[in-house]
Amino acid sequence: MHRPTAPRLARILACAAVPVMLVATGCSDSDSGSKKKESGKPSAPATPSSAAPSVKAATFGKLPEVCKTLSEKTIDKLVPKAEKKEGKALPSSDTNDSASCFWSGLNDEDVKDLQFRTLTVSLKRFASDPTLGTGEKRAQDFVAKQTSVATTADGAKDAKTDKASGIGDEANVVGTTTKKDDNDHKNETVVARTANVVITVKYSGAGLQGAKTPDADALKNGAQDATKEVVTAVAAANK
Repeated sequence: MHRPTAPRLARILACAAVPVMLVATGCSDSDSGSKKKESGKPSAPATPSSAAPSVKAATFGKLPEVCKTLSEKTIDKLVPKAEKKEGKALPSSDTNDSASCFWSGLNDEDVKDLQFRTLTVSLKRFASDPTLGTGEKRAQDFVAKQTSVATTADGAKDAKTDKASGIGDEANVVGTTTKKDDNDHKNETVVARTANVVITVKYSGAGLQGAKTPDADALKNGAQDATKEVVTAVAAANK
């Protein structure tokens, strides 16, 4: 049997070391060398990469100062004798994406009718993202999530959820009851959306030391009025 010459053997070993997908580029078993590449034939143009999908820009680019979204007049009405009329800002890693403010007060003018109130305003802004969707769509999803959370927050019971009209682009109201320190608390939470910003307003009340429990409808009306005011503040901050 005729043994392969040294040059031919070197070419065979070299071809064996090349990945399979590259073998077709032309190792030859011929002693005369590889065939010349075809000339004058243009190479196929590279396929352009697909452009990143675009999404509609979010309507609102920033949040207002959360503790300034409600007027002193509103705080006096909803939280009589508030400890801090200016409210207490809750910790946030970025107040342009999310922010919350809290008010509380005990109206003790009538010792036989001690009324305690708390009010929390929370804001959450969503930017548009090619992979996650528009800011508005992301905010819509968050409204549904927040509404569900409100039905059981702090061990809430007897949850009742309704739609609210005339507040932003959409709004839900969740009424619940909770028990703290042997006192029954009524809670009304409004979860509303204005474009790409979600507003959550929780208004709670309790009669202490045997005082009458506050009326749920009065709390609901107060929470809805406060939410409308916050909606206006969001729009004003983005003018």
